[in-house]
Order: sequence, then C-alpha cells, then structure tokens
Amino acid sequence: MGKRHILGLTEAITISNKDGDSKSYTARIDTGATASSIDQTIASELKLGPITRIKIIKSASGIGKRPIVVATVKIGDLTVEEEFTLADRSHMTYPLLIGQNILKIGKFLIDPLKK
Repeated sequence: MGKRHILGLTEAITISNKDGDSKSYTARIDTGATASSIDQTIASELKLGPITRIKIIKSASGIGKRPIVVATVKIGDLTVEEEFTLADRSHMTYPLLIGQNILKIGKFLIDPLKK
C-alpha cells in the first residue's frame, strides 16, 4: 500500500509559485473539505496564477463561486502540485486549508493527537 504520512490537525507547510518563490505557513488539515483553500492576500503576494477555472463551493456560509489557482505545496517530505480555491481567510486562524484533493494524493493519515 505504500508509506503513509501522518499529519496532525495543523501542519507546517511551504507553498511555492511557478518561479520557485515560496513561503511557509501553518495550515489547517480538514478532511471534510473537498478542496484546498488559500487566502487571496497570500496568493497575491506569491503571485499565484493564472486563475484556471471557477468552482462552486458549498460551505457553512452558503454556496458561492471561487477562482482556482495551481500551486506547489510541501507537507513533510512530500511535495505536490495541486489546485487551491482563493478565499478571504483573513478572519480565520489559518490562512491555508488543506483538503481532500491533497490528502488523497499524499496518502495521509490524520492523527488529532499529533502536535
């Protein structure tokens, strides 16, 4: 089955653009989210883009449309290129949310007790 990477509910990650510019953040790991999300200010600072498409998102605040960009993310020793929806996450504790689209690729296991 291959090696599984164990993640906690939050993880230190590094996100990069096509030019190799990168920044590190603490991301929220959310197994209930189908898509990963990044704060639009961070996406702008890193010059992520172009917007590849628009996705309809269902969340606690209702249904909306969000633009999607592709970025490279490093979690632990695994690096993947994947889609992120752009959102205003400035009012949230974590500027990045890692959802199922990345968790499935990395074959991750989530341990809520891991710090």
